[in-house]
Amino acid sequence: MPKIKIGVIGLGSIAQLVHLPNLTKLDNAEVVAVSEIKKNRLNTIADKFGISQRFPDYKEMLENAEIDAVIIATPTNTHKEIAIDCLNADKDVLVEKPLARTFSEAKAVVDVARKNKKKLMVGMNLRYRPDTMLLRSIVSSGEIGEPFYAKCGWVRRQSSEEKWFTKKEEAGGGVIIDLGIHLLDLALWLMNYPEINSVSCKTFQHNTKNVEDTAISFIKFKNDSLINLEVSWSMPTDKDHFFLSVFGTKGSFTLSPLHVYKRINDEILDLTPAQVDNSTTLFKKSYMNELKSFVGAVKGLNPVLSPGDEALERMKIIEAMYQSANKDQEIKL
Repeated sequence: MPKIKIGVIGLGSIAQLVHLPNLTKLDNAEVVAVSEIKKNRLNTIADKFGISQRFPDYKEMLENAEIDAVIIATPTNTHKEIAIDCLNADKDVLVEKPLARTFSEAKAVVDVARKNKKKLMVGMNLRYRPDTMLLRSIVSSGEIGEPFYAKCGWVRRQSSEEKWFTKKEEAGGGVIIDLGIHLLDLALWLMNYPEINSVSCKTFQHNTKNVEDTAISFIKFKNDSLINLEVSWSMPTDKDHFFLSVFGTKGSFTLSPLHVYKRINDEILDLTPAQVDNSTTLFKKSYMNELKSFVGAVKGLNPVLSPGDEALERMKIIEAMYQSANKDQEIKL
């Protein structure tokens, strides 16, 4: 079968460290063109990966390069315009998270994807970790019963040192948009998408001026289940800390490290797999699995597993978090 021809827009760290190196390892896809407004970066990275078609303006790439799909890895404030242009140019699209800065911007992108019947995927790579994919299958099979409580958190240094990253008008927000949206997406996915009731959130700005660097949220659902979510760039710890636990009526599981427990009669059985990859390997595999899934979706071999429609619902909750923090009150949805 012919290879999927991909264009990459934005050659910052995520493109340099994740997308381009991983795409070169795929047999069924190839990067044929790249676009980057910084000309020195454009030529340096294109030379490094042997990409001859390079464009300072992505619109020129859409007009002149023969591509099937586009990966957008630019600052968040550009996602809406670029994604809509790509979708209108009849390209399938993978957008790095978040899909946009706001719910209304995200909805505009999703509407164009639906209108043009093109595939729109958002880079929620935590769904593609081998351990989380295993846990999703465990939940779907009913092994832990009905999930009713998720507790999750991520404390780590800021993901990017780019100046736009801590400007609300460009990034859309701070640590909630950076780390919180990942955990929110993963927890909802592992809890079978319960219908939301309300959101409460408290934010802090200890080391930042324009955006939040710590956020603690409680999300209540109409089936009485609950998510407790905390994210921070500024909590003082000796190393990055990532965790997620989901408790069900018949069992539970945790991530980092992975443990699975099931209650049978009055006993708690440990169902944890014997061998589990370390966290670094899991993250590396998550990005490769994500790209394989995107290419497979473009080829029609599998559905889009983190689609724009679901990202739109996440943005609705994210906006409620910010509203709750600003008003210092619980927000009903």
